[in-house]
Amino acid sequence: MVRATVQCVNYGSMKPGSDEPVFTVSELNREARELLEGSFPAIWVEGEISNFIHHGSGHMYFDLKDPQAQVRCAMFRSANRRLKFQPENGLQVLLHGKVTVYEPRGSYQVVAEHLEPAGEGLLRRRLEELRARLQAEGLFAADRKRPLPELPQRIGVITSPTGAAVRDIVKVLRRRFPAVPVVIYPSQVQGDRARHDLVAALETAARRAECDVLIVGRGGGSLEDLWAFNEESVVRAMAACPIPVVSAVGHETDVTLADFVADLRAPTPSAAAETVVPDTREWLSRAQSLGRRAGRVLRDQVRLEQRHMTQLQARLRRVDPRLVMRQHAQRVDELGLRMRRGLENRLAVERARLARLNVALQAATPLYRIRGSRQRLATGRLRLAAALRARIGSSREQLASLGGALHAVSPLATLERGYALIEDETSGRLVRDAGDLEPGQTIKGRLARGSFLAEVKKTSKR
Repeated sequence: MVRATVQCVNYGSMKPGSDEPVFTVSELNREARELLEGSFPAIWVEGEISNFIHHGSGHMYFDLKDPQAQVRCAMFRSANRRLKFQPENGLQVLLHGKVTVYEPRGSYQVVAEHLEPAGEGLLRRRLEELRARLQAEGLFAADRKRPLPELPQRIGVITSPTGAAVRDIVKVLRRRFPAVPVVIYPSQVQGDRARHDLVAALETAARRAECDVLIVGRGGGSLEDLWAFNEESVVRAMAACPIPVVSAVGHETDVTLADFVADLRAPTPSAAAETVVPDTREWLSRAQSLGRRAGRVLRDQVRLEQRHMTQLQARLRRVDPRLVMRQHAQRVDELGLRMRRGLENRLAVERARLARLNVALQAATPLYRIRGSRQRLATGRLRLAAALRARIGSSREQLASLGGALHAVSPLATLERGYALIEDETSGRLVRDAGDLEPGQTIKGRLARGSFLAEVKKTSKR
């Protein structure tokens, strides 16, 4: 029961000889409106529509009555444009609105913000109670939502096999990505049997585990038509399903508990099909773009490897075996020259020493000195001979070692592979350039075994 106290502040005048205020009609109606609006929150009223008028301005005016009373109601255009049914006389409805007073006439009325058939209103109250309970359990929490696969290998559809929704879904899937197979899990989507079919289909899909994503839905309808998707057993089955679920129930304005528990809500079945698979053309475009990028990367890599190969070729030319052989040949010549000079110097020293001994011997006339000198001379000769033999033996060993090293890089080894050394017959100089030869000139060719003389017929720079 609502109790109210009227406070009058500066209204009208006071009755002569009394403390009672005197209201004007406007003041009284305004005070009554403020009293009602401040005392009553938004309320629900159930009753039968009568005296219904849909004004040309878009506003609706009607009475809401029961067997004992009636109340005037108004529903303005901004609110009634959201109605999903057409109000008419004799229709039992559930109204949600605020109590107020229409001041120009002094009549109180209810301004409706929402209007629905009375039976649907009961369903909505049940729906709201179940929604609040399931939400408190955390079934609608955002952290439970799982991402959909970018490209599913197989898509499951739980709906009526004869409805328009399944045709729309399959048509969109075939248009966007026809390579992905579709599995239909048939189920009633309306009526008493629908909730049992939907739960069984969800459990079957989970048990078979053959799909990467499930679309659960149907076409549009009234709250009663869509009620199977508000059933607690269906909502819990969707929450327990290990496969990501897309809810596609009704039209964009239809909302069911399946939408809250699903991993993704689609406004329509066709939109759900658009969501679960990519567009083939977009994927082809991405593949072509990746192919072009891969081509550019490969071309850049080939150019890099070509530069590397060019650098290696330049390094290989710098270590050409022919250049190495020439350097070794020059080194052998230098060592041979040093060896000959060393032997010649040693022999010269020994010859000088022998000459000095001969002079000293000739200068000593006494016979014993001659004998002693002869004996020392003989000993010196023996030592000299031994020293020379040792020196010559050592030199021969060194010469053999150098000869072996020289042979390893010797032109003779090259001659064994089928090459020839060409010399000028007159000077004995090796010929390295065809430009040094003249037609008719005699040349000597040395092979691995033997040599030959030849006459130059013609020369060429190439």
